[in-house]
Amino acid sequence: MACGGANKEKKTLDEAENSEVNNTIESTDKIRRILFFGNSLTAGMGLEPAMAFPGVIQGYLDSLQLNYTVINAGLSGETTASGENRVSWLLNQKIDIFVLELGANDGLRGIPLHETRENLQAIIDAVKAKNPDTLIILAGMQIPPNMGPTYTADFKRIFPELAAKNNTSLIPFLLEDVAGNPDLNQEDGIHPTEEGQIIVANNVWKILESLVR
Repeated sequence: MACGGANKEKKTLDEAENSEVNNTIESTDKIRRILFFGNSLTAGMGLEPAMAFPGVIQGYLDSLQLNYTVINAGLSGETTASGENRVSWLLNQKIDIFVLELGANDGLRGIPLHETRENLQAIIDAVKAKNPDTLIILAGMQIPPNMGPTYTADFKRIFPELAAKNNTSLIPFLLEDVAGNPDLNQEDGIHPTEEGQIIVANNVWKILESLVR
């Protein structure tokens, strides 16, 4: 009888432990993730991570009690080519919304436009292949006319054309109302200040809000 009681107690404990594990897995599965994949603009170069626009977006989500976790996967200096090489391991976790912000460094370096386009397409393809249900937002970018008017205009067209081709959401210009304004950019004239990042976050939120709701 004593042995029987011990076995019964052990079984009860095992069931409790299994239930706890299952609840943890279920809880983890319910977490919805937004991955911001980009360069120093996403990383918030020169600022605390919470001040970068993905951190500001997390504040919006929390204030609305929307169950999303923001992942800031911004990396300073990232090009579309290095992004293509890096994206696969980030997709090992379930991503509900993927915000693609790359291309600015390509444009500033004068990388051939067909390479930028192909690399962005490869990243989009990788996301869709890993999980077709992931919603993709492409952040449009523009560059100064240093490379000439033709290159500048063709660069700008890459983003709406890729968005249309892949049926993804598009932020027309990530740095709208921020680019070129010295009061909203750091001393380098490229990276937004804390105030500038809030405006960038609002540019993103205009597209993102309908998806998270």
